[in-house]
Formats: sequence, structure tokens, C-alpha cells
Amino acid sequence: MTKVEITGQKDNRIVFFELSNEELRVKATNLGCHILSIFAKDRSGKAEDVVLGLEDLEDCYHDGTYMGAVVGRVANRIGGAKFDLNGETYHLAANNGPNSLHGGNAGFDQKVFEYEILENGVRFIYLSPDGEEGYPGSMYLKVTYLLEGNTLKLKYDAVSDQDTLVNITNHTYFNLTGGKDKIYHHQLKVAADQFACVDADCLATGEFRDVDGTPFDFRQFHEIGERIEEEEEQLKLAGGYDHSFVFDSSEDQAELYDPESGRKLVISTTLPAMQVYTGNFLAGSANGKHGKPYENRDGVALETQFLPNSIHIEKEPKVILRKGEQYQSETSFRFEVE
Repeated sequence: MTKVEITGQKDNRIVFFELSNEELRVKATNLGCHILSIFAKDRSGKAEDVVLGLEDLEDCYHDGTYMGAVVGRVANRIGGAKFDLNGETYHLAANNGPNSLHGGNAGFDQKVFEYEILENGVRFIYLSPDGEEGYPGSMYLKVTYLLEGNTLKLKYDAVSDQDTLVNITNHTYFNLTGGKDKIYHHQLKVAADQFACVDADCLATGEFRDVDGTPFDFRQFHEIGERIEEEEEQLKLAGGYDHSFVFDSSEDQAELYDPESGRKLVISTTLPAMQVYTGNFLAGSANGKHGKPYENRDGVALETQFLPNSIHIEKEPKVILRKGEQYQSETSFRFEVE
């Protein structure tokens, strides 16, 4: 049985929630739908916080690491900070070099959502007005967090009164050691035969490569640090892994395992791809929990989504949401112990 409670409030707008049962304890807030903490048990039964977070939540307004937040309207990068839709060009904020990243200067990660408490979770609600961050259409978004046994489910629903773009993801950084070590010895498995290549700005170029014979082959478990420093052009361009993996038809698309604690995270999703970002540029960001500055590779983000830069690289871009149509996706984080 899941217990859902409000644990605090700030400025009469920002509310903090806790979802808990015998398996997991999850802390979240309606500011950017941030997942603040996930307490998961190790093989001895000890529960520890396995996600990164900011010491002061309001650092999200300027920090740029998106820790635990829902990002959008469009996650990842849009090349040239602009796109064409229905014969019209829309200009976006160039907040990541020449490109637009994670919804612009003030994306969903910085918005205060309305909320409703459910029997086993919380639903966050936001109306993104026409023209917000350059995107057309008023878009009504619902983000639902449900705690069911050892699984945290994230559901996204959206509808717009004009044709627009949408690509929603959650940007939680995981560290299954409970922060005791970096992620180099975490073992990662991804059911993907191809990955999307990037340029020097980490923008998906539209070129796809087979993972076979490359450091991007995670079809079987490999330590994240095993090949991350290899002399491979794509690794050098991104400073590590910051690439989208294209899923095959497997039911569980990704697994992250920490042999020391025995914790395993199993990810399943309705979305076609996942960005693996190994925290290559965390150093110099705002202080993390307990005032500790984060360092590079302190966490790994596993962001299920449509392909990045889809509007420019796909013949039929999946990110286009037509007027009146329903966008729906679901991602599950299942925590196990071995």
C-alpha cells in the first residue's frame, strides 16, 4: 500500500510530496516536477538515496543541470534554435551554444505545476500558453507519478490547440551506491542496436551507427567507465556518453546495476529512445545535497524520449503533436536487488 502525503510548502506555491511503501520512498515537488530523492534498499535491506539533487531547489532557475526535473516542451537539443512547421519558422532560445536545449531559458523544469493527490501518487498539471519559449499552441500537460510496489511510474499526457512540438522526459541522475562512489563501476545494459551520432555541440546530426564493435555496445552489461576514455571520436565530442540509443523491441529497455550494493534499476518505456548522459559536465554546478559540490560522473541520467533534434532529422518527426491529438507516454523505474 502506498502512502501519499504533503511534507512541506514554500511561498504558498511550491509544495513537497512523499510517496512511500515497504519498497521505496520517493520525494518530489510541483516545481518542475522534480524528483528530489528516491530511497531504495540494498541487499542488506538498507535504504539510501540513489538520485542526485540540489541543496537549494531554487537553484534550478539558474543551474542548468536539470536534476530530477521534467523537461520540455522539447527535451534535448533542437538544431539552430529554430524549426519549421506548417510553412512557418519558429525561433527558440539558443541556450546551449547555437541550439535550444530542454525547452529554452525557462522550460518546464522551472514552472510551478498545479497538483492533485491520487491514491498511490501525485498528478501535476500545467497549461503552457501559446508562444511560451517560442512554441506555438496552448498545451495542457499532465505529469503523473505513481508508486506501485518497487516501481515508480511516470506518465505524461498532453494536448494542444495548435500543431506544436512535444518531447517530454525526466532528467533524474542516478547513483545506485547512494553517492558513495562515482558511476564508473555501475554496469549498464541497453537494448539498442544503434545510437545517434552528435557534433561538437552534442547535437544529434541525423547519422546513426550500429553499436556493434564500438564503446556504445551495451547490449550486454558493461561498466560505464570501462570504455568511456577510449580514443573514439563520438566519446571525445561529448566528453563521454551523451547520446541517444535507439531501442529494439525488448520489453525492459535498460538496466543499471551496482554490484557493491546489489541495487538494480530496470527501465521500461513506451518511447523509442533513451539519452544516456554520464554527467560529463557536473563540476562547477550548484551545490548538491548536504552542500556537497558535485563532480563529473557523480551520476548518470537515463532520459527516455523521442529522438533528439527529431524535427530536423526524421522524415516524419515524432515530436509533432497535431491540434487536438493526444500525446501519451509512460516510463517505469523498477528497483530490484541482486
